[in-house]
Amino acid sequence: MSLSLVLATTALLAAEPTSLPPGHPTIPPGTQASPAMGTGSGAANGALPPGHPTMPAGSPVAPGTPLPSGHPTVDTNKLPPSAEELMKQLDSSEGLREREKDFEIASSLGKLYYMNGRNAEALAYLGQAQTKADGVRALFLSSRKKLGNAAIPTPEAASCGFTPGQPLDSMAAVAQARAKSGDAAGAAACALAALVPALDVDVLRGNALYLTGDSANALKAYARVLEVAPRHEEALYAHSSLLFETKGEDLQALKSAREGFDALVTSHPESQRAAMARELSVRIEETLKAGGRKKWLASRAADRKVRLSQSTAQAAAMPSDAPRPLSPEMVDAVKNTERTPELEAGLTRLVDEGEEHLARGRYQEALANYTRVVPFQPENGRAKAGMAWALVGLGRPMGARVWSVALESDAGAVEKLGDTLLAKGDAKGAKALWEKLAQDVPNYPNKAALQAKLSQ
Repeated sequence: MSLSLVLATTALLAAEPTSLPPGHPTIPPGTQASPAMGTGSGAANGALPPGHPTMPAGSPVAPGTPLPSGHPTVDTNKLPPSAEELMKQLDSSEGLREREKDFEIASSLGKLYYMNGRNAEALAYLGQAQTKADGVRALFLSSRKKLGNAAIPTPEAASCGFTPGQPLDSMAAVAQARAKSGDAAGAAACALAALVPALDVDVLRGNALYLTGDSANALKAYARVLEVAPRHEEALYAHSSLLFETKGEDLQALKSAREGFDALVTSHPESQRAAMARELSVRIEETLKAGGRKKWLASRAADRKVRLSQSTAQAAAMPSDAPRPLSPEMVDAVKNTERTPELEAGLTRLVDEGEEHLARGRYQEALANYTRVVPFQPENGRAKAGMAWALVGLGRPMGARVWSVALESDAGAVEKLGDTLLAKGDAKGAKALWEKLAQDVPNYPNKAALQAKLSQ
């Protein structure tokens, strides 16, 4: 594959879908081939690219129609190159990075490398694309300054006349012409419209810089976008998030981060980012009141200590035979506990002991075992069944609810608990469990086997 074809294909990765057949020569932006056009000078709006074979006037070419004489061969069986193949070609192209490129090629190369996790190469090409957009960016900022507080018109109201996929250079030329004519509003409107793809490049640069550990320059990249488009959704979210992450003790930076999140919620209330932006805004407000992240974290630690002591006092005031509820701190501790083989073996041993307690009628001891297992293994059918039967045996008010949950989640485990009780010598307990199972689950799938057990 030639370098020019590699670059063209790369650019097309970021373009809108095309109806051209695979292998068709590239049609320059701004030209369209109309099947009904003639070949004379009156076909300017639908002119074919220079050198294209003459197309007969008439209706569109139907599938299967022979190509005109002299048309390049179209290989319909050849698949377009993959991103990996493209990058291999690009990597082997000597001097590619230093070669002059227009905005579209440079940005497409940058996007290609960024989307494939190669941030160093992405930054090189995205930086080249950014440089290509610097002129029209400066034009926009100067034109907006001349307008003062006056609103910038839309590209349609300013009659910029841009078309989808139009190169940045040609859009910049329109904006420059407006500026030369003294039309500051038109220049600002057309320059801003031309900058839309350039703002996307700046956001990607910020992301790539962040991923390479350069948070300071990532912030500058996002701020560069917001200088042009203060309500740009992705830049608002990225800039505020990074400020909050890296400037936890800088109260002014935290205020800016909160303002950014609030602006996102106001400007884009239906955004998927809006809910998280609201949450982070509240968290930043708490951090500001505390005087910075370190003080906020310290206050949270103190609050947790108070809650833990309150939970301990409440637990001590409960009857000795009541199951102890888990405090939020205990839940966090369970979630953060490393699941080692020793821990898993210990939990299995607790379940075994719990079943032994049940078979001997020691329901309180069994419950104590199961309450140590279930927080770590909430899906353990044996543990849930045992805990439910222990609560039923103790006559606890919550026993009915836990029993119902055990049946809904794994009724088979409840039946097997009866088998275990029988094997351990508790025939009476096994029969009582099976009878309650049959009564509470009349449509039990294993009903025939269950009835056979009950008739023994």
